[in-house]
Amino acid sequence: MCKRRGFIFQSSELYGGINGFWDYGPLGCELKNNVKAAWWKHVVQCREDMVGLDATIIMHPAIWKASGHADGFADPMVDCKVCRKRFRADQLCEEQNLELIKTETGVALPEGAKCPACGSKDLTEPRSFNLMFKTFVGPVEDATNQAWLRPETAQAIFVQFNNILATSRQKVPFGVAQMGKSFRNEINPRNYTFRSREFEQMEIEFFIRPDEAVELICGRVTTLADNPDLTSPPQESWGWEVWHRYWVEQRLAWYRSIGLPADSLTLYWQVGDELAHYARTCVDIEYAFPFGIQELEGIAARGDFDLTQHQLHSGKPMEVFDEALKQAADKLEPAEREAFADKVAAQWVAENKSETDARAFVGNLFKGKYLPHVVEPSAGTDRLALALLCNAYDEETLTDDKGKTDTRTVMRFHPAIAPIKLGVFPLVKNKPELYAKAREIFMQLQRRWNCFWDESGAIGRRYRRMDEAGTPWCATIDFQTLEDGTVTLRDRDSMQQERLTLEELIDKINREIT
Repeated sequence: MCKRRGFIFQSSELYGGINGFWDYGPLGCELKNNVKAAWWKHVVQCREDMVGLDATIIMHPAIWKASGHADGFADPMVDCKVCRKRFRADQLCEEQNLELIKTETGVALPEGAKCPACGSKDLTEPRSFNLMFKTFVGPVEDATNQAWLRPETAQAIFVQFNNILATSRQKVPFGVAQMGKSFRNEINPRNYTFRSREFEQMEIEFFIRPDEAVELICGRVTTLADNPDLTSPPQESWGWEVWHRYWVEQRLAWYRSIGLPADSLTLYWQVGDELAHYARTCVDIEYAFPFGIQELEGIAARGDFDLTQHQLHSGKPMEVFDEALKQAADKLEPAEREAFADKVAAQWVAENKSETDARAFVGNLFKGKYLPHVVEPSAGTDRLALALLCNAYDEETLTDDKGKTDTRTVMRFHPAIAPIKLGVFPLVKNKPELYAKAREIFMQLQRRWNCFWDESGAIGRRYRRMDEAGTPWCATIDFQTLEDGTVTLRDRDSMQQERLTLEELIDKINREIT
C-alpha cells in the first residue's frame, strides 16, 4: 500500500533499484515534513532554551578524526564462502541467539554460526568495515582532498558551539537542534526504510553544567533520589542524571502526542559494553515494529567528551565562562576551596580518573570556566515515519444493512502529522453553481492546510481513497451548502457525519491539529 498510495518508492526503481535507498512519494514527503515540523515546533519554537542549526553534509575531515569516526566507526562484517552473501556479524549472531566472541584483536564468530541465506557454516572471520561514505573535494582525487559524507548530524553542533554561544544570547543550560541527512554505508540494509544507507536525523545536543559547577552554585545537586518533578520547569540544581531523565520523559510525551500509543513504546537501558566508552548512561526508546522491537531514538549522557576532543584536536578553547559560578566560587574561604578540591579529586580517583586532571578542573571552576556536558536525544526521522505508518495501518470489517461485509483499509494518522488534513468534494460536478461554490471553499481552506480536491466517482469511493491516505476529515459541498452555507464533515475514524458552517469546521480542525 505504501507504493500504491504514494508513501514510499524504491529508489531508482526504473533501473532495478539500489539497495538501502528509498524515495518518499507525494503522501510520504508530506508525512515526513509534518513529522519534522512537529518535532521542530516542540523542541525549538516552543522552548526558550533551544536554538537551531543547519550545517553542511561534508565537513572538514579533521572533525571525524577528532570524533573517532575516522578510526572507529565500523561494524564487523562476514561473508559466506558458499553463496557469497555478506552480513553484519553481530546481527547474524543475534538472529541465531548467539554472541560474538571478543578477542584481543577484535571479534570472532561462535561455534554454530551459519549463513542465514544458505545455511553454510563456511564463513569468513569477522573483519572491521568503516561505515562512512568516502568522497573527494575538488577535481583531484588524492588523499589530501579526501572527505566523508557525515554519518551523523551531531558533530556539526559541537564544532559550531562557540559561534552559536556567541550569537544566540543563550547560556548554559541550553540546547541546539538540527535536522538533516546522514549517510552510513550499511553492510546489510534491511527492514524496509528502518535501516538505510541514506537517512534523516533529528538530533539535540543539550549543554548542561557539570555537577561540580552545580554544587558550587546551588550548594547541592538534585539527583533522581530526590524524586524531582520532571513535569515542572527545569531547576538550576538539577544534576546530569536528572537532566537525562527529563529528556527521556520529554521525548516519550512527544511520541505520544503525535499518535504512538504508550503501550507500543518501551525503554531499553544500555548496560556494560553496549555503552559508548564516553557515555555515562544511554536509553533507547523502542517501538514494536512488525519485524520486532527496535530503536526509534537514543538518549545519551555524553559528558564533556565531544567538546574536549574538538578542543584538543583544533587547539582552540571551547570552555564557557559562567558568571554565576565565578560569583559562587569567589565567596568560598580558602579552607572551603581546599576541601572542595579534595572532595572532587577523591571522586575522580574512585572513578579511575587522574587526580591531577581533577585539580586542574576544579581550578578552572574557581575561575568560572568549564566545558559543558551534554545530553543528546537523537532520533531517526525515517524510522519514526515507518513507525507511524505501521501504527496507522488498519483493516476494518464493515457490515451493511443487508448483512454484506466489506473491508475498509484506513490509515489512522494523528491529525497533526496526517499528510492531507481535509478532502473537499463537490457532491456532483455537473451543476455549475454547486461546483463553483465547492471550488471557492476548497481554495479558502487550502490556504490553511494541505487539502485534496476530488470530484471523481461516487462519494463513498472518494471517502475510501481518503481513508487510505489517512485524511482525518472529508467535507462534502452539496445543495444545502448553497442554502445555508453548511457542509457535511465526515470523520475518518468513526465515519460519522455532521453539518457545520465553514467557521465551525475551521475551528474544529484547528483544535485537533494543534
